[in-house]
Amino acid sequence: MRPEAEPAQMNAATVQLWLAYPGDLIEDGVAQACEAALGEEERARAARFRFERGRREYLATQALARAALSHNHPLPPEAWSFRTNAYGKPAAEPDCGLRFNLSNCAGLVVCLTARGAEVGVDVEAGARGQEIIGLAPRVFSRREREQLEVLPGAERADRALSLWTLKEAYIKARGMGLNLPLGKFSFLFEGAEGIRLEIDPELEDEAERWRFFLLDHAGHRIAGVVESAEHSPSRAASAASDADRMERPALEIWEARPPLGRALRLPSAGERWFPRG
Repeated sequence: MRPEAEPAQMNAATVQLWLAYPGDLIEDGVAQACEAALGEEERARAARFRFERGRREYLATQALARAALSHNHPLPPEAWSFRTNAYGKPAAEPDCGLRFNLSNCAGLVVCLTARGAEVGVDVEAGARGQEIIGLAPRVFSRREREQLEVLPGAERADRALSLWTLKEAYIKARGMGLNLPLGKFSFLFEGAEGIRLEIDPELEDEAERWRFFLLDHAGHRIAGVVESAEHSPSRAASAASDADRMERPALEIWEARPPLGRALRLPSAGERWFPRG
């Protein structure tokens, strides 16, 4: 039996991962309902898609962002407005303290939300691992490639998938996208110790600023990067106790089918948080 929806109680120690499926927009009226919730510019962009699959993916992504934000704020989905920074990272306008990030592919769209902490998220189909290996010289650091090259075939494809989603999530959390040099930071796999983030001083960031997770869902790999409370003044200020400042956030997973439909809280999906501890 699927769990019932619960009231939103996201605090500074909680992160929510929202899931929706572009395929649901094939049902009568669902795509129209998603489009009706969007702003004028977003509807115009949706109309420019040449192929219906891409349009459904876009509509599902934008509608899911509104559903996730409205779950934690009184504004209804259609009332949200957004601004983007110089690199295209979206934020709610006006600022309500909620941060979010989006990622999409043909079968799944995701939205990661937090209160007062910067976040980044990426989702990729599990079958893309082999394709990503071919991009390794361009997208992975020297140390990442060294670790990748000693792995056997299936493990190498799986590692490439994890590396790419983690790196995408990090550059999105930083709000700079591909303007951040991909070779200047590394996600290093260290056996029982888990995964460690190493950042070149040139990027003016600290690895200790971030916690990150990996999980698999519906044939996809999802990676999320979350700013630590001790490195986010607004998040630390909103924490009510030392428990709320814990290094590893509590991850809630919510599914919306359709994207603007009734939200259901899913059980833990076996996500792995790093650094461990």
